[in-house]
Amino acid sequence: MSEHPTEPAPAPIEHGLFHPSVLIPFLLVSLIWGSTWLVIKGQLGSVPPSWSVTYRFVAAAAGMFLLALVLRQNLRMDRRAHGWAIVIGCVQFGLNFNFVYAAEGYITSGLVAVIFALLIVPNAIFGKYWLNRPVAPTFWLGSLVASIGVGLLMLGEYRAAPVAVNAVLIGTGLTMAAVMMASITNVLQASDRLSRFPIITVLAWSMLYGVIGNGLWSWLQFGPPQMEWTAAYLGGIVYLGIIGSVVTFPLYFRLIRNIGPGKAAYTSVFIPVVAMALSTIFEGYVWSLLAAGGAALVMAGMFIAMQAARPAR
Repeated sequence: MSEHPTEPAPAPIEHGLFHPSVLIPFLLVSLIWGSTWLVIKGQLGSVPPSWSVTYRFVAAAAGMFLLALVLRQNLRMDRRAHGWAIVIGCVQFGLNFNFVYAAEGYITSGLVAVIFALLIVPNAIFGKYWLNRPVAPTFWLGSLVASIGVGLLMLGEYRAAPVAVNAVLIGTGLTMAAVMMASITNVLQASDRLSRFPIITVLAWSMLYGVIGNGLWSWLQFGPPQMEWTAAYLGGIVYLGIIGSVVTFPLYFRLIRNIGPGKAAYTSVFIPVVAMALSTIFEGYVWSLLAAGGAALVMAGMFIAMQAARPAR
């Protein structure tokens, strides 16, 4: 174990998207999370969604604590930091994921992924006012272009798999609630309250508190734990818990601390394109003109926004 319970906040990084220290984690997070939407859909069956979320983070918390031990990260945090970790656990790994799983019961996983791309907006706004991270005009221009692309993708997804208007409204509302929960915790973990501690330490405790909160809620709502003993369901839990959480969240939270929550949230803009590309390969998804145009605008907007130099602080 390290002799010091905290680590200094990382020095600001001025590199653009194509520097390896930014590009590699950006692509890994986008590619992995782009695949998780389909896996989440497979978790919706006989097991209540909140129990599926609980199992995912049982695997994730165990994996994160093991990772902390392997990397010799000090797991000690002060009482105030544990309080904030409880907030992150309940909001990010509880409410956020429960909203996402519930939303996929009403609308397609692709549409949920597309709506989630709007995370760039609250992340940038909260980062500006809570973390004092100025936002360059080119970021807003790129975000506008990307948002138009997201709108085209959303329309294309809706036309490809039309559902009832009520289902669209409920699913969209749940997804937007998830977006806000994710954005709040994205910015919170990068604040001075928690940035003194190693990311893996914060994540390990937050995931553990998320498991406790999810488990209590699930038991109150649905009774004792329920399980689907199939290879597909159990494999999905392992994939979402280890690959989709233990591998990605440290990379993503590091991106937030290094390049800011607005730019880091561009993974959520790129993810629907990845998800649709994977669907093309594995599910025979056929690209419409709307979807192709939307994907092109998303990529163009991301390129514009990510070129914005981070203001010196």
